[in-house]
Amino acid sequence: MTRMTMVEAIRDAHAVAMERDERVVVFGQDVGYFGGVFRCTQGLQQRFGTHRCFDAPINESGIVGAAIGMGAYGLRPCVEIQFADYVYPAYDQIVSEAARLRYRSAGDFTAPLTIRMPTGGGIFGGQTHSQSPESLFTHVAGLKTVIPSNPHDAKGLLIASIEDDDPVIFLEPKRLYNGPFDGHHERAIVPWSAHPLGEVPDGYYTIPLGAARIHRSGNDLTVLTYGTMVHVAQAAADETGIDAEIIDLRSLVPLDVDTIVASVRKTGRCVIAHEATLTSGFGAELCAVVQEHALWSLEAPIARVAGWDTPYPHAHEWDYFPGPERVGAAMRATMAVK
Repeated sequence: MTRMTMVEAIRDAHAVAMERDERVVVFGQDVGYFGGVFRCTQGLQQRFGTHRCFDAPINESGIVGAAIGMGAYGLRPCVEIQFADYVYPAYDQIVSEAARLRYRSAGDFTAPLTIRMPTGGGIFGGQTHSQSPESLFTHVAGLKTVIPSNPHDAKGLLIASIEDDDPVIFLEPKRLYNGPFDGHHERAIVPWSAHPLGEVPDGYYTIPLGAARIHRSGNDLTVLTYGTMVHVAQAAADETGIDAEIIDLRSLVPLDVDTIVASVRKTGRCVIAHEATLTSGFGAELCAVVQEHALWSLEAPIARVAGWDTPYPHAHEWDYFPGPERVGAAMRATMAVK
């Protein structure tokens, strides 16, 4: 085991995948010589050469379009979109081409590409550097969507994504790059070196897509969440004293329905938390899953805590961010229903 930040774990996952399979190539804006804006690809070009880790023009549509072609002809590209907010010019390529390629070719071609994107707020990035667009991808058949919450999972999930034969959207909560964030922005940053999930196995390992992790066992209620909000939910449980079972989904598509249903059937109450805007967010899908499979176990209405239905505000970042106070209030309200 080695102590790593999430940045280091992602970088190590690239290196392991590239070492094992010469078909893996990495490219995007500034990912080569510069090592990426968050340094997630630092050193890869020096180690594997400019033909396997290289810079691309500032053209997200071109980056993803080239990766689709590479994948169709046998390579396994892992590309970086510098911020998730910049993916929209590439959305047509992702939805109309990458997601459909296996189906439209009757399995003759696949698009084994991974699209990495820093996501979410908490760094005062404003409306164009803080978005959480996961539901735009989970709605599209043919795509897989992954969101890790810690370095251990980030490495195993990224290697599994690169090895997957279908296109994977890999969203990295950038507020978690250097340490777990529980929503208390006024407190000093806790480094991953002081957190158990900062321990990352050396070498090769994978975490299967579609396998949720029980972050915290409990009996009072279930919290369904992912990414940064896993740590916020932990803080809310600690501060309210509610014995919450926190499920870190890890991947949204495929979704671990069995773990979700087993937990809700055990606790009888459910709170859903994510940073993305409320309306049509992935929390609505989670509500439907719980209602479909565990309705008769529910002792209270399902509660959702999410970002507001506005652009992400720079000046009021912490009013927008669904911190432990808001998550805790939803927990208390859910427990108060008799």
